[in-house]
Amino acid sequence: MRELTGAAIVGCGTVFPVHAGAVSRMEAASLKLVVDTDVRKAKQAAAEYGCEAAADYRAILEREDIQVVHLCTPHHLHAEMAEALLQAGKHVLCEKPMGHNLQAAERLLKTVRETPAQLGIVFQNRYNAASQKIREIIDSAALGKLLGMKGIVTWHRGRDYYTGSPWRGRWETEGGGVLINQAIHTLDLLQWFGGDIASVQGSVTTDVLADTIEVEDTAHAGIAFKNGAWAIFYATNAYAANSPVELELVFEAGTLHQRDDRLYLKQNGAETRLDEPASGPNNNAVPGKSYWGSSHELLIADFYDHIRDGRKFWIDEAEGIKSLRIISELYHSSQMREPR
Repeated sequence: MRELTGAAIVGCGTVFPVHAGAVSRMEAASLKLVVDTDVRKAKQAAAEYGCEAAADYRAILEREDIQVVHLCTPHHLHAEMAEALLQAGKHVLCEKPMGHNLQAAERLLKTVRETPAQLGIVFQNRYNAASQKIREIIDSAALGKLLGMKGIVTWHRGRDYYTGSPWRGRWETEGGGVLINQAIHTLDLLQWFGGDIASVQGSVTTDVLADTIEVEDTAHAGIAFKNGAWAIFYATNAYAANSPVELELVFEAGTLHQRDDRLYLKQNGAETRLDEPASGPNNNAVPGKSYWGSSHELLIADFYDHIRDGRKFWIDEAEGIKSLRIISELYHSSQMREPR
């Protein structure tokens, strides 16, 4: 019988059920420990998933029965915790971002390269059926050269979202606003589709929540890619609802448009549906928010498969830092009013 991979989850907040549910449904994994500084939360989660509880993540460091640790903590804790866990030989699966700023991420990048343990970053939307199909079309050059893209994120975050979790909305702890917390997934997809970036130009503003947060709630950018493609990007937390992310890619021989996690191809005035939405355990059965994308469970299972097989996970530290570099350059461009 295959030995179970022991797991721990640090942080029992909003995204915790997605990770805990995925681990509990894996035949080859066992959730051993949940950690939260709020002891009540940790104990409730432990009771629900039949494991131990702790208030300090350092309880994991000497546990030989735990090989994989999920980090679901506030942004400013990601890099610090990941460094300690990696140095203790634990594989780490970290919710985005890998650091609350580029400097923290770069320090973590150095740590990973000095340890045998693996770091994976949760950019689950790369596993969406539409995203996989888009990448397949790009790699095959079936529609010719990629000319341009657009990514639009119009979501809602009210004042209660920030006042209920004081680490949010602050540079010191969240590291930014809509860019680093919500729209980072769309930026990740744009760079995954477009490749190496030549320059970023744009601006950030706080249009609605200036009396509540010190970071941005709205951003726009133009992104130039080294292959000649150009992307426009817009994101806001100041909309009235959480609308599905919109992605469009223009090629020489057609246009791909993602709406409601469905992918359409427009050619010669006609539109064709290219994919079917995911079904089964990765769709409505998984707790969480529909506009997050439904592919957390696919990513988590794939990370464990890579760990067990001794293969390098593909959304690693080198991939995880790319979107943070875009965000850092966009903040600089906004401040200096010049491209980077």
